[in-house]
Amino acid sequence: MTVPSFGGILLDRPRVMAIVNVTPDSFSDGGERLDPAQALSDGLRFVSEGADLVDVGGESTRPGSRPVSVEEELQRVLPVVEGLARRGIAVSIDTRRAEVARACLDAGARIVNDVAALRDDPALLPLVVQRGAPVVLMHRRGRSEDKYEGPAYRDVVEDVRDFLMARAEAAEAAGVAHDRIAFDPGIGFGKSVEENLALIEGSGRLAAAGYPVLVGSSRKGFIGRLTGIAEPRRRDPASVWLAVEAARQGASLLRVHDVAGTRQALAVWAAMR
Repeated sequence: MTVPSFGGILLDRPRVMAIVNVTPDSFSDGGERLDPAQALSDGLRFVSEGADLVDVGGESTRPGSRPVSVEEELQRVLPVVEGLARRGIAVSIDTRRAEVARACLDAGARIVNDVAALRDDPALLPLVVQRGAPVVLMHRRGRSEDKYEGPAYRDVVEDVRDFLMARAEAAEAAGVAHDRIAFDPGIGFGKSVEENLALIEGSGRLAAAGYPVLVGSSRKGFIGRLTGIAEPRRRDPASVWLAVEAARQGASLLRVHDVAGTRQALAVWAAMR
């Protein structure tokens, strides 16, 4: 049986994607890595702790955040992407913009991780097709500026699945290969506590559509509402537990802040299986 892969990474076990936000205003680590040297150092540390790939982003998507210019986004992310890729590290670029994605793919990024599922910039889909780049399609209700407000869900797992299937069909119709698409249910993007938990539990239902599933619940606000912990950086224990649960349910990629803790927990889970 052939083991599936995504972005050159075998999905023979749940893979850990480390978060490197090069922003002043991300909800958890904003301002920590505005110095590209610090962002690069942290990315290398995450790899040493067991990250399989590093996700670099230069625009905050926290509710209420405002878009940044293409120039500012590129200034933030490009040195980090170049530095990591030059060392042979698998890098995904977390962006909604074709111009940013193009420069980062040129610099060695392997994957485009788009919170807008190729809807915000009409030039991004043709670029992904042209470059043959793997792409993560994320479900997002509304936009950050309006705090992801939108219509109520009927069945959140089925609604998200239907949306992502429609976006995948559009991408494939344009020329993106089936095996270069992954799904992200968009934990925390316009969902209630109960809906976020349902999506994590429903990772297998999403994966049954035939695409790898990426789950990013790390330090999200709904964990704070569940635990009473206001400070995002103190939510790592619950974040690790949710990452393992997502993997247990069928997620292939786990986007996390605490790489070492997640890898330890996954190793124990794998041994117990």
